[in-house]
Amino acid sequence: MVVALPAQAAWVGDAIDLMGTRVSVELWADDEARGRGLVAEVMREYHRVDDAMSTYKPDSEISRVNAHAADAPMVISAELFGLVERSLELSAASGGAFDITYDSVGYLYDFRAHQRPTDAQIAERLGAVDYRHVVLDRAERSIFFKTAGVRINLGGIAKGYVVERAAAMLRERGVQHALLNAGGDTRVIGDRRGQPWIVGIRHPRVADEVVTRLPLVDEAISTSGDYERYFEENGRRYHHIINPATGRPTEGILTVTVIGPDGTMTDGLDTAIFVLGVDKGLELIESYPEYETIIVDAAGKVSYSKGLMAPN
Repeated sequence: MVVALPAQAAWVGDAIDLMGTRVSVELWADDEARGRGLVAEVMREYHRVDDAMSTYKPDSEISRVNAHAADAPMVISAELFGLVERSLELSAASGGAFDITYDSVGYLYDFRAHQRPTDAQIAERLGAVDYRHVVLDRAERSIFFKTAGVRINLGGIAKGYVVERAAAMLRERGVQHALLNAGGDTRVIGDRRGQPWIVGIRHPRVADEVVTRLPLVDEAISTSGDYERYFEENGRRYHHIINPATGRPTEGILTVTVIGPDGTMTDGLDTAIFVLGVDKGLELIESYPEYETIIVDAAGKVSYSKGLMAPN
């Protein structure tokens, strides 16, 4: 006689290196075996989005767009079309501070190899950096680049998108408590079984220290910092957040955090605010009433949007 054992409830999770960072999921499952199946499903979703949107993979959909969209309009997937469309909307709202065509120059940086473009290379390529070069046709679901040399890169929004996608998937399957993370982008479902999730914002210059800790329930939080991918040369830090207006790393900000209901938006907004700087960044966040920001400038000053109270 076989006796069925009762299902065991447990926290389950996994973490891997992907999308140039560390991605993870942790969730509470009433049935541990089913929970592990959901974790595997999330990991497959992370891989699927990376396969479609990584510019480092020559056969990805976005790489094919970069190779051919200046020749003629290309029909693309509904998913990529929607994310590019949202990116262009944020570009317009931020006056071009967020711009997925930054990669027309940005691809010339190799932070692992400590390589950066010359002034002449930047000058030659900078004209291709302008989100208005990207033309979408909703009826045809196509994309077209109006000028040669344009490259798009969704690195400033795709990690927030993937955790938001995975969170939606888990909610559809009945998960009520989970934390999903992709580098600086985190999405929480519910609370941590009676307590809020506590997410720390790391200090941009002091190892193992945090600027503040935030209690979160059913929210997204994204942080961009000049410490994520960078190298230093002659006392100057070259990092991965490129100012679309100059083709060079943005100066004046060390880190930006945005909190709100949608991970895709928090990811895009933190990049836009990083480029805009403190004053204009705080103005931008005011136009998104469901979102808040914390900004640390180059002098170490911490600024908070109106909906957040600075800690005593």
